Amino acid sequence: MRPMADIDVIGGGLAGSEAAWQLAQSGHHVRLHEMRPVRSTAAHKTDGLAELVCSNSFRSDDAQNNAVGLLHAELRDLGSLIMSCADRHQVPAGGALAVDREGFSASVTEALHGHPNITITREEVLALPQTPAIVATGPLTSDALAADITRLTGTDRLAFFDAIAPIVYRESVDMDIAWFQSRYDKPGPGGSGADYLNCPMTKAEYDAFVDALLEAERVAFKEFEDTPYFDGCLPIEVMAERGRETLRYGPMKPIGLTNAHKPDEKAYAVVQLRQDNALGTLYNMVGFQTKLRYGAQTDVFRLIPGLAEAEFARLGGLHRNTYIDSPRLLDATLRLRAAPNLRFAGQVTGCEGYVEASSTGLLAGLFAAAELDGRAMTPPPVTTAMGALLGHITGGHISAEEEGSPRSYQPMNVNFGLFPPVEPAKREGPARRGDKKARRKVAYTERARTDFAAWKPQDSRSKAA
Repeated sequence: MRPMADIDVIGGGLAGSEAAWQLAQSGHHVRLHEMRPVRSTAAHKTDGLAELVCSNSFRSDDAQNNAVGLLHAELRDLGSLIMSCADRHQVPAGGALAVDREGFSASVTEALHGHPNITITREEVLALPQTPAIVATGPLTSDALAADITRLTGTDRLAFFDAIAPIVYRESVDMDIAWFQSRYDKPGPGGSGADYLNCPMTKAEYDAFVDALLEAERVAFKEFEDTPYFDGCLPIEVMAERGRETLRYGPMKPIGLTNAHKPDEKAYAVVQLRQDNALGTLYNMVGFQTKLRYGAQTDVFRLIPGLAEAEFARLGGLHRNTYIDSPRLLDATLRLRAAPNLRFAGQVTGCEGYVEASSTGLLAGLFAAAELDGRAMTPPPVTTAMGALLGHITGGHISAEEEGSPRSYQPMNVNFGLFPPVEPAKREGPARRGDKKARRKVAYTERARTDFAAWKPQDSRSKAA
């Protein structure tokens, strides 16, 4: 028998798993609620904790020049379970951190099941508790719980569409056409610089593909037809609608790639596939999230050179994401103002991305642990990646004049635009194009590291699995 819980965590996704881990590592007894497999969702396929339902990529791992890479570093520094498991189940992806999704989820599940301070309950939570709890139900919050959140907050829930990219069997890709290469030959964990499968297109092939994409039959969701898409995860057919060349400057850009079969011939567009599992048998189509009907997907995507005989382990799909108006509902430590016993974390707060969700889960866990201990804990400085993201979520960007204005809060990934401005160090000699921008990124990360080190809780007992 495990002791009575000090706090409940509702939702076993990335944020909930991280929050439960941080609380347990701080010595508190946690009851983690996950409704799967009792009740599944339109996007999940397993009952594993921290299941990745969209991409298998945690994006750039460059902590010197990229805001999400900086967030990776801060999570690791605080003993993140999610980052520890991601690092252990990494697959080749150039300069990005991508994982074997099944191995990653199994690792998180095993760590949480094995922790003596965590009890996992498989049930749907229908109403918010009166006792201390962290709500990390993600973008697919059940209707019953979403209705109770609406009742308590007095605001209508918000929603946006999110789409899933197809996964292809590696053996079905025609390697007489496709080739392995990372953009600009950027080396990944193995140092090869050849982590992606690339399928080239001529202008005629590209035009034919776009035409087919625009004409293909799509899934219709009339109930949510007015729901906006999140710009960071647009269906590929929606991108194509924004202009015929949009895809060439987005997921199908050819720059930094040389066709190994025809090195003197420049591709007009390139489709990239990224390894999705440790065995290297599955590859996902990068940026090809879609709401096309299944039959249309196979017809259209097999027009891509190299994928004429492609077999799909999973086709793309569409699901609705739900999030709350966090800047007006949450305080600086993610507590719900209307019910301070509750904290919210993860994508239900309106952050977008795996590591962003994990970051809010980690912070919610640390804030809750400190409160249970009777300790004060200040939020991380806004000059850090965690602090900048937290400021965006909890209203640091809303002025007094905007407080009563119509809602404009939208899901967002961490980016340097959320950080307070910083001036890069001056450079000796003549300036080069793009040099100041590159030096500014370094200035952001150097300031963040200094301020994060000064803030980091010195008595933190958080340790990775």
